[in-house]
Amino acid sequence: MAERRISRWYFGGIASCGAACCTHPLDLLKVHLQTQQQVKKRMMGMAVHVVKNDGLLALYNGLSASLCRQMSYSLTRFAIYETVRDMMGSSGPMPFYQKVMLGAFGGFTGGFVGTPADMVNVRMQNDMKLPADQRRNYKHAIDGLLRVLREEGVRKLFSGATMASSRGAMVTVGQLACYDQAKQLVLGTGIMGDNILTHFISSFIAGGCATFLCQPLDVLKTRLMNSKGEYTGVKHCLQETAKLGPLAFYKGLVPAGIRLIPHTVLTFIFLEQLKKYFGIRIIS
Repeated sequence: MAERRISRWYFGGIASCGAACCTHPLDLLKVHLQTQQQVKKRMMGMAVHVVKNDGLLALYNGLSASLCRQMSYSLTRFAIYETVRDMMGSSGPMPFYQKVMLGAFGGFTGGFVGTPADMVNVRMQNDMKLPADQRRNYKHAIDGLLRVLREEGVRKLFSGATMASSRGAMVTVGQLACYDQAKQLVLGTGIMGDNILTHFISSFIAGGCATFLCQPLDVLKTRLMNSKGEYTGVKHCLQETAKLGPLAFYKGLVPAGIRLIPHTVLTFIFLEQLKKYFGIRIIS
């Protein structure tokens, strides 16, 4: 008899929160770089600027919204992907194309569910760049959600939902589907076992794939969520961004990769440890 453990449906959200606590400063810098109309500062310059003007703790502005986002967006996509995968893959690994389709569906759903928290996250991170009289000054994520609902209405809570959902689909394909496939290939060599080194290599590959796939959508999503009415919709935002040149869609690619790859690695390492010690035991 062989014993294995599978994830509980909420493990993905917990693992993503743990990773977010470690990588939040990188996410904040990525948002700042993406919302520049002209390239004035690079990553290190932006980091120095933020710390110099607002202090070291400013790098954690919007952390509550980031955690709220992970417990909506990431929890949903992991729950859908891993639950269905474990049900369908009981007799063997799923084909890669099925993993891609499942990842896209789970990510699209999670992206939509997480849009309100994601929008508040972007606003809280970008608030310090605004003049003092224009800052929103949300106290925390729940305060931000309630104020947007009260002051701007339900529709504004889902501003950028199309881009957030599309990005969620792409990043989930890059992270979850590619992680599973990479792990399957690494284990298939017979050289390495199911250990933390295998998890690291597989998640590093997955993080790179996710960064490349989702960066253009991430730029558009960030611009839409941070807008104050300058864009009439996704098409208009796309047109205005395109005027800045093709590379505008990959603005902040390096900091996005520097943030997303470690976030992906940490998420899967935390997830695998949760699964190992607290997962559901399956004996076959």
